[in-house]
Parts: sequence; structure tokens; C-alpha cells
Amino acid sequence: MDKERIGVLRSFEESIGVKFNNLKLLNQALTHSSYVYEKNKGRATQNERLEFLGDVVLSLIVSEYIYNYYPDYMEGELAKIRAVVVSRPILARIAKSVGVGEFLLLGKGEELTGGRKRHSILADTFEAIVGAIYLDSGLLQARKFVLSLLEEEIGLASRNESVKDYKTILQEFTQDRYKMLPTYEVIRVLGPDHKRRYEVNVIVKGEVFGKGSGRSKKEAEQNAAYRALNKLKRSEGGELHGF
Repeated sequence: MDKERIGVLRSFEESIGVKFNNLKLLNQALTHSSYVYEKNKGRATQNERLEFLGDVVLSLIVSEYIYNYYPDYMEGELAKIRAVVVSRPILARIAKSVGVGEFLLLGKGEELTGGRKRHSILADTFEAIVGAIYLDSGLLQARKFVLSLLEEEIGLASRNESVKDYKTILQEFTQDRYKMLPTYEVIRVLGPDHKRRYEVNVIVKGEVFGKGSGRSKKEAEQNAAYRALNKLKRSEGGELHGF
């Protein structure tokens, strides 16, 4: 690593409030696969392996926290809170809040197509950073970092304020307005088993009202419903009950 990149990484450490013992781990967490392929560097230098690890660590930290702080909640309620908190929109927003996009190493193609602001890249990079912190400093430091950014989101999710059930809202709207239910169609399944992604269309009256993607079919359907509701909100002049 050259001195300029080291300086950039030190600035990012200040942004997230974490000091790395091994700065190479942080650099790897901030290295997108498009940059690696473009520069013909070894695949091990990209952040996908750290993302894989960080996904597990993040889930553990959030699960442990809500298990301890919400003793009266049943398993299904805990699972719903966790799903909300570690969802792509929230992780992307948190990543954006600490300036992740500014510090990424991206290929030129990704750069030109808005990769620094893309939710999928930001959320995946956030998970890679969690994985890097875990390897560099252990679970306690990783927990401190995660909860400093997500504790408020956990509280919102526990009160069902951060993410609504968009499928239900859309269903109620189409049933009332069109006397029919929306249908969901899986149009593509991407990636290996441990990193599968689903792409889904939501269809109303034979028309694609929204498209969504996610790590599960359910998440993809929720994202598709959300986009459909945004479209409907614009067409309704901003007046859409429950959204």
C-alpha cells in the first residue's frame, strides 16, 4: 500500500471510530471485486470473503442483543426485528452515514454507473468492515462498532417503526382499488448457495408495478412491493394510506 492509500484508510478509521492493528484488513474490506478484476489482482484481495464472515458476525451481534434486551419477545418477533435491522436498505443507509462510498476502491465501470451510492455495494461493504474488525480486534470491538450504529435501528424495529410490511400494504391497496391481489414472479436467481440473490417482479393487472432483489425470496418480494408503493404514491399525489 502506498502512503496516499494509508492516509485515506486512517481517515476512514476516524470516521468509524475504530483503530486497526492490521490496516490491510480494512483495505481489503473496502476493495470491491470490480477493482480487483480491473487491476488483475488476486481474488483474495477483494472483500467478498470478509463480507461472508461479517454477515455471520453481524447476525450474531444483533441476535444476542435483542435476545437479552427483549426477554418477553417470542422467537418469531426476534427474527423479524433482526431481519429488519440487517436488511439491505438499513445497512446501506448506515454505511452511507459513515462515508463508506467515499473510501471504496472500485473499478471504473462501477464508478461510472454510480457504484459508490449503490445500496448493494454499500451494504455488502458494511458487512465486510464488520468482518475485518472481528478478525483484527475480536468480537468485543466488533460488537461495540455494530451497536454504536445499529442500536437505534434495533429500537425502531422493536416498535415496528423502521420498516413496514410493504406486501400487506400493497395487497390492501390493490384489493380495495382493483378488487384483485398482486402476484409475485421470480425472474432470476443469482449466485452460489451461500450468497444467493433473488430478483422478483410484482404484477398488478398484468403490469409490472415494481422490481426487487434480496437474499431470500421474501426479502425480494418486500423490496418489490416497496417500489410498487412508491410508484403508486407518486400517482396518488402522495396520498397512500399506511405508507
